[in-house]
Amino acid sequence: MPTTLRNEAAIVGVGQTTFTKNSGVSELALAVEAVSKAIDDAGIDPQDVDGYCSFTLDTNDEVDISRAVGTGDATMFSRIGYGGGACIGIVHQAVMALATGSAKYVVCYRALNGRSGQRYSDGVSGDIVTADLIHWSWYMPWGLMTPASWVAMFTQRYMHQYGAKAEDLAQVALSTRKHAVNNPNAFFYQRPLTMDEYMEARWIAEPLRLYDCCQETDGGVAVVITTPERAKDCKGKPAVIRGVAQAFATDQEQMTSLYREDIASLPEMNLVAKQVYEISGLGPKDIDAAVIYDAFTSIVLWQLEAFGFCDVGEAKDFVKDGNIEVGGRLPINTHGGQLSEAYIHGVNGIAEGVRMIRGESTNQPQNNDHVLVTGGVGVPTSGMILGQMD
Repeated sequence: MPTTLRNEAAIVGVGQTTFTKNSGVSELALAVEAVSKAIDDAGIDPQDVDGYCSFTLDTNDEVDISRAVGTGDATMFSRIGYGGGACIGIVHQAVMALATGSAKYVVCYRALNGRSGQRYSDGVSGDIVTADLIHWSWYMPWGLMTPASWVAMFTQRYMHQYGAKAEDLAQVALSTRKHAVNNPNAFFYQRPLTMDEYMEARWIAEPLRLYDCCQETDGGVAVVITTPERAKDCKGKPAVIRGVAQAFATDQEQMTSLYREDIASLPEMNLVAKQVYEISGLGPKDIDAAVIYDAFTSIVLWQLEAFGFCDVGEAKDFVKDGNIEVGGRLPINTHGGQLSEAYIHGVNGIAEGVRMIRGESTNQPQNNDHVLVTGGVGVPTSGMILGQMD
């Protein structure tokens, strides 16, 4: 297994826009604002930036951002596909570029009008031009046309196989909301959620209720990544990347790997977990807190198992009794996550991981030596472990 990406890079700047349901500006304006703030947070000159990484889904060309922000010549740029699976994938690309000397300062960004513009809840539409349409066409006649409907299939099987209940999914929703209540940047700031409210909410795709599903958000987030050597001269406290990886597994489809023998587990996330632990030399017991990709409550349970925080089928027990809240064994999504802060395709989770390492979260865990951050589920995915600068 690879070991060369251990401690090869550090996140030194974080920038984000206000998160809204109607930004009133273009996605380019959101991207430029987030990138500018990240560069300022790093304390570097825009001309120092020579690399860019983003999602294939992002509408903002690197050259347009560069002109607007005032960066100079670039020696590296790349895009990663598969939606939320790309959120740590873009960091992976940046780390490889830095480790090989292909760039000195890389900006990773994601900006979207995900509520006022194109909404993912609109589902599969006639403008799809990728090969995904071939396998999705088998499910569309049965009404499986949205991410929620696809994840509902896997969730139903998981709950049947391991005895998880609606109340177990609710534990994830309630814990992230509890964190969002303290976060002024969160959509649900000062708006707590009760078990009764959760249970009385409408179905989106059974067994997923309204509060099992992430938001749709307008906004942008960016981070600046450089080598640990250069990080020492930056303004903000660095978050060192101990290990970072990507993976997809056998018989993978985009969100609908329904023909696998077992649809109640995440083999691609298991591969990511194996890599990041081997690269970093760490294990589950070394992780103090985590940002777990939470497009839906159920996928948090699967990831807790994939990364070894509990045995398979036991995540329903792990999330009880405040275990995933501040003060618990593994505080997760201290910003409120995509369920309760905002949905910026997981890149706002990267920002929160950095804040926890810096000691700047609005729900700061007592222990913050190592923070896990994961990518999207159901797709080729990614993950990383952040740590303190030695």
